[in-house]
Amino acid sequence: MLRRYLTLWLVLSSGLAFCWPDLMRWLGGETAGIDPFVASKGGIKGAIVLTMFCIGGLLPPDEVRQIARQWTAVLFGTAVQFGVMPLLAWAGATLAGLEGDLRIGVMIVGAVPGAMASNVLTLAARGNVSYSVCLTTSATLLSPLVVPLALKLTGGTAIPNERLVSISIELLWTVVLPVIAGFGLCRWSRPLAGLMSRWGESAANLAILWIIAAVVGLQRGYLTEGGSSEVFMTITWTLLGINLLGYVAGYLAGAAFGLPEPMRRALTIEVGMQNCGVGTSLAMSVLSAGTVATIPTALYTFGCVLTGTLLAQWFARLGGGGVETGDRDDQPTGEASPDCPA
Repeated sequence: MLRRYLTLWLVLSSGLAFCWPDLMRWLGGETAGIDPFVASKGGIKGAIVLTMFCIGGLLPPDEVRQIARQWTAVLFGTAVQFGVMPLLAWAGATLAGLEGDLRIGVMIVGAVPGAMASNVLTLAARGNVSYSVCLTTSATLLSPLVVPLALKLTGGTAIPNERLVSISIELLWTVVLPVIAGFGLCRWSRPLAGLMSRWGESAANLAILWIIAAVVGLQRGYLTEGGSSEVFMTITWTLLGINLLGYVAGYLAGAAFGLPEPMRRALTIEVGMQNCGVGTSLAMSVLSAGTVATIPTALYTFGCVLTGTLLAQWFARLGGGGVETGDRDDQPTGEASPDCPA
């Protein structure tokens, strides 16, 4: 229920965050009361840690082992992810004339690893789910090294070197280590593995929903300012262009590398979808809790879930696809992985 209607829940939760003060005044007169979305800003980092721990707990061991066995195709796909998206973000922000924190927010969108929701949508698209899981895991584990480098190359002097070091440390503690801990502890403890199998996906998705809603609450003032609607639309069209061109680049790269159709579909969805929950946490950690850099990261979460769902449905209608075994040595095989959160 939660995963199937994730976009709807995003709209409802973020709409509630946006309208909260007016709703409270309508219900309680002049007193707006406590704003839980703004008050919870200090828990966003913890929500990211929880999400990544759940993701690690949901990773099937067979899929993880394939990263080493099928390293050629995985390394290629990861290189496409970290090569294409930062360049598209830089080009989009430059063409749109974005400056300051908004520009940094778009750069972060392009630099973060792929979203775990891509695994679920790859299954819906009749793509190779094993390959999708391998790509997401590889990009996540490499993020402390690659994300700061991508931001340095595309952001120039906008992000000081000391902030880049902070980003690397932040990704290590809030992304990589929780994934490893979740994976390791669920292999060691059967009760924990059972608990994670039953509730892990829901907990991770709820955490992501709350993170985005908290961002909306924190940016409520900016979004209602006069003149901000034009900037908002500029950011929206810029992010949509980055997202759609990411899909195109992923598919064309897969075709150029000679990947079979199911793997092309997996790479297409993986490249276009970004883990902007992590991006939101990064923006708040290296800039400030109220930075407008969180607007592009939160908005991209809406966009990539919506367009990714539509793309997966289109792929499914085309037919073909499915997980192949094929003749390629670098092609991952295996059964579809469990559902993963956004």
